[in-house]
Amino acid sequence: MKVYNVIMAGGGGTRFWPLSRQEVPKQLINLSGEDALINETINRIENLAKKQDLFIVTNEKQIDALKDIVKDKCLFENILPEPCARNTAAAIGFAAFNIMKKHGDGVMCVYPADHYIKDQPGFEKVLDKAVKVAMENEKLVTIGITPTFPSTGYGYINFDQESVVGNEAYEVLEFVEKPSFEVAKAYVESKKYVWNSGMFVWKVSKILEDFKRYLPKVYEKLEQLSKFLGTEEEAKAIQRIYPTIPSISIDYGVMERSNDVVVVPGDFGWNDVGSWDSLGAIYPTDEEGNIKRGDFITIDTSNSIIYSDDKLIATVGINDLIVVSTNDAVMVCRKDRAQDVKKIVDTLKEKDRNEYI
Repeated sequence: MKVYNVIMAGGGGTRFWPLSRQEVPKQLINLSGEDALINETINRIENLAKKQDLFIVTNEKQIDALKDIVKDKCLFENILPEPCARNTAAAIGFAAFNIMKKHGDGVMCVYPADHYIKDQPGFEKVLDKAVKVAMENEKLVTIGITPTFPSTGYGYINFDQESVVGNEAYEVLEFVEKPSFEVAKAYVESKKYVWNSGMFVWKVSKILEDFKRYLPKVYEKLEQLSKFLGTEEEAKAIQRIYPTIPSISIDYGVMERSNDVVVVPGDFGWNDVGSWDSLGAIYPTDEEGNIKRGDFITIDTSNSIIYSDDKLIATVGINDLIVVSTNDAVMVCRKDRAQDVKKIVDTLKEKDRNEYI
């Protein structure tokens, strides 16, 4: 059975403002110093499927920038435009209908565009296991990350260690939202929970069947849209129908409702690089615990993140801060408030300061 790669690249990356913007969000930025996150994702999965079997779902406002960055790594006709954000269920269903219409059934592997993974061989090994399970069983397979500390920023998956599918996967008992520190600590100690990575593997036919069962309104809209795929009316149909699709996440809409979900645990140096304070997953700290990129002078500065995209940043006597400079904005916040950077974007929208979004 043929394997297809699907990358979800429509996010805004608002927690990485001011570096991440609406038209050039986090996934299109070179955070690691090696390549844009989306190119690193493509390179990571290129051995699993051919270039023509790679699909990218993205916001239509980002398409030009995305094409310029991915260049010949993906067929441009396989870059699927969303006229507006309708959450992960719509994006995944949109890709699934495209694959089924163009190629028929196969195994569909879904990845976020903006994660960071250190251990490539370890990742490939886990992914191969997940593909095998999906190919041989009518299951929805998710990849779970063996937790290395009690994170309160990730969702968790509780799985049954005694219920094994294909010698590679375990039956999922429940999905848990971001817990408190004490609860997260108990999860890690129990060894019955893994982090929810947001990576999925399943047959195209299986996920469409479950859309029809659990998300009939979403399925109905996508089925209606699919009739225009490959025709001269496709672009107009997407503009007309896509905004009417109910907005719901794949986790809440399907994964938490289905009895056919299994998880393949893995440990391959994964991090979702969700906010400025997660850069420690990519960069080493100096002797004072700082992460520093760009042009900087630091005096009596500790446990801080200094990121300059264009100009000199000089700090004196600070600690536990994030300082970011771009050509048109400067952002300063406490490290323990890194998740709240997205509120700046919300405020800019409220004040119609769209030139900074």
